[in-house]
Amino acid sequence: MNWLSIVAENPFYEFSLILLLAVLLGALGQLLRQPLIVIFIALGILVGPSGLDIIKSKANIHLLSDVGIAILLFIVGLKLDLRIIKSVGSIALLTGLGQVIFTSLIGYCIGLAMGFSHLHSFYIAVALTFSSTIIIVKLLSDKKEIDSLHGQIAIGFLIVQDMVVILVMIILSAMRKSGEASLLEDLLKTLLSGLALVGMAVAIMRFVIPYLSLWTAKSQELLSLFAVAWAVSLSSASEMLGFSREVGAFLAGIGLASSEFKDVISSRLTTLRDFLLLFFFVHLGIGLNLQLIGKQLNAAIVFSLFVLIGNPVIVLLIMGLMGYRKRTAFLAGLTVAQISEFSLIFAGLGLSVGHINQETLGLITLVGLVTIGLSTYMILYSHQLYEWLAPLLSIFERKNPYRETLDWVDEHAEYDLIIFGYGRFGGKLIALLEEHPQVRYLCIDFDPFLVRRGRQSGVNIIYGDIEDPDLLMHIPFQTSRCIVNTVADVEIAQQLFTALRQAAYTGKIFQVATNDAHSERFSSCGADRVLVPHSMAAANFYNSVLVDLLTDSSKN
Repeated sequence: MNWLSIVAENPFYEFSLILLLAVLLGALGQLLRQPLIVIFIALGILVGPSGLDIIKSKANIHLLSDVGIAILLFIVGLKLDLRIIKSVGSIALLTGLGQVIFTSLIGYCIGLAMGFSHLHSFYIAVALTFSSTIIIVKLLSDKKEIDSLHGQIAIGFLIVQDMVVILVMIILSAMRKSGEASLLEDLLKTLLSGLALVGMAVAIMRFVIPYLSLWTAKSQELLSLFAVAWAVSLSSASEMLGFSREVGAFLAGIGLASSEFKDVISSRLTTLRDFLLLFFFVHLGIGLNLQLIGKQLNAAIVFSLFVLIGNPVIVLLIMGLMGYRKRTAFLAGLTVAQISEFSLIFAGLGLSVGHINQETLGLITLVGLVTIGLSTYMILYSHQLYEWLAPLLSIFERKNPYRETLDWVDEHAEYDLIIFGYGRFGGKLIALLEEHPQVRYLCIDFDPFLVRRGRQSGVNIIYGDIEDPDLLMHIPFQTSRCIVNTVADVEIAQQLFTALRQAAYTGKIFQVATNDAHSERFSSCGADRVLVPHSMAAANFYNSVLVDLLTDSSKN
């Protein structure tokens, strides 16, 4: 193992090996469809004392880890959009706060029952409440469900969770202070320090940032450098005033959230964030002692089951009581079946102030590995899980799930045309149909924003998810002459065509495809005709414009 000792003696070699192993394990993680968080923590364990033990420059990795966390919190603040919470009404706030409260209380009681101290139980319980916004957004985006009703509700209450964790970190920062001061004096100092931090940040945001960002925006490289400098500087100022660095970084992000350059900054820093967070999770893995974690295996199983099952059940209960259907509640509930990178940051902060020990940190990390790994598959196969569990989930649905009833659809109405999807193709088709008022159509879309906008424009549109097996029961499709499905997904189309065949539908089925390769697959699924917009546009251009132009040119 001479080569390992050579690597350990040279920080550059050590750094190179970490990156190489990160790529190799990351490729394995992609095959297993696992988030990189799990892979990076495993990498830290592999290169740490419990594995190859090649990490000697821990201070360098710790520094990169701190910068990574600052960039992460900065981007969270930068992307904080309270309009999402407002758009989905009170459900995001009530579900987010309700889940945090109930998970914390139940988790705290489980911790006490398993013999943990009050303080350790508190930290474990709080860590179990937060779910990973980064992972959930990535998974929902990959499944094209980010704009669905359950996707928007999930993003809404995940934002609420992010705000709560920042508040908890502020309180924890205040508890970091030591001394003989009374609680009242400590709270007063914390309040004054907080006001000083916010006042300083607001002054800079108002009188310096607008002009500085406008000047630096002449060069995107300089704009990115300015954003990083602003995030790290306010993070340092926050620590100087007795708060955590994370609070300052988050506040720095909020300071630029209204900037016209926020999207450019966010897109350019996201890659840097992902790169630096590698070192946070590696640093976390290095500090884990597998022997200590082994002693916490039984507790980790109990808490993991609580997160994987208990958190979704809590969301099911809250959303069911608020009048949502069991399917929407179940799909949204699955997004909280794991703990967050913020949970690990929170636990690490607790270790740094001496509130918890390595064993408790290891327990929380192990729960994170288990829940993030398993919940990824739960979300990827959420629709199959729902079909399997649907009969058992009826207890979570009110007799009248009024928030999702389709009572504005006349089940006895007759439509010439049913359109699934109010996107670019569906929207343009409906605009053309408006020129023929005698044609009766009904449009269905799963994006509540689009549905609301369509209704305001006078479009006959309702909310509905094409993947919902019960959707056709509420739509008078039998008398329609044709159905147009603009959702260009083979599996979804197959499910729709199968359901229509089972219902003995006799009309024509038109399916939109994004390319010629999918066209054959849609035809084999049962579509009467496959529409490829790009091919149709090219053919139309050729026949209506180009042929005449080329003919005239040849004559000349």
